[in-house]
Amino acid sequence: MSQSGTPDRTMLPEPPLPAPLVIAPRRDSPLVLSVPHSGRDCPDWLARLADGGRAAVLALADPYVDRLVAGLVEAGHGAVVARAPRAALDLNRAPGERVPALHPGAPPPPPGSKAANGLGIVIARGPGGRALWRAPLAPEALEQRLASGWTPYYAALGAMLAQVRARHGIAVLLDCHSMPPRQRGLQRVVLGDRDGTSAAPFLVDAARRAVAGAGLEAGINHPYAGGEIARRHGRPAHGIHALQLEVDRSLYLDRALRRPGPGMARARRLIERVVAALEGALRERAARAAE
Repeated sequence: MSQSGTPDRTMLPEPPLPAPLVIAPRRDSPLVLSVPHSGRDCPDWLARLADGGRAAVLALADPYVDRLVAGLVEAGHGAVVARAPRAALDLNRAPGERVPALHPGAPPPPPGSKAANGLGIVIARGPGGRALWRAPLAPEALEQRLASGWTPYYAALGAMLAQVRARHGIAVLLDCHSMPPRQRGLQRVVLGDRDGTSAAPFLVDAARRAVAGAGLEAGINHPYAGGEIARRHGRPAHGIHALQLEVDRSLYLDRALRRPGPGMARARRLIERVVAALEGALRERAARAAE
């Protein structure tokens, strides 16, 4: 409040979210990694806003996917990795995907959409389908979250992909996620290219064959076709391809699906195999073009 008694517009409604981790590429590779949902840095002020506290906020993460790609980062691949929890800001959603219960005045989302089911730019429902947050989010608070988390994430990915494309003539973004244990009839790995619009078919096929070489079968675009990251960055006609990768959590977590389990090393090798296959497919395509 200012001395005149009017609200002080310079006061922020909440502190900034932890900024994403941006790791510049050191390896001569056209491939860039994105890890948007594994953030575990939940400040005390954020935990207090949630019904259920820190545990409820972190329950909506893709657990430890950052550790699955740690070897690739250590080997020099460029990466952008979220630090803030997914529940506070879902980086794979567009800013306009808002759940009306959290954002009064927001237009109703399309029926059947993620936002209509509580999974908007800020996730509205927690474990068991209960309301996650104690109160709606002020518009200024959402803008602060976007400015501290969403905007720098997309800007860093865009700049890194442009840098890689300028060097190699092509760039591939592998957007890494995990999913709940498969339901009957679904595969334990899912590759998403937004139904053929965000990545060239030869890259999807290379990733699929790499998964098969690891003894698994990959589903394609079902039930995860790719979100806002693949939509916004995947521009195959301009030499930038985006592929979303989903890995069943039971492949690498313990039985409670809370901590790294005995399958962690195998899941890391799986993703490394996919990356190697994508790089190999690009080299093969370049060699053919040079003939």
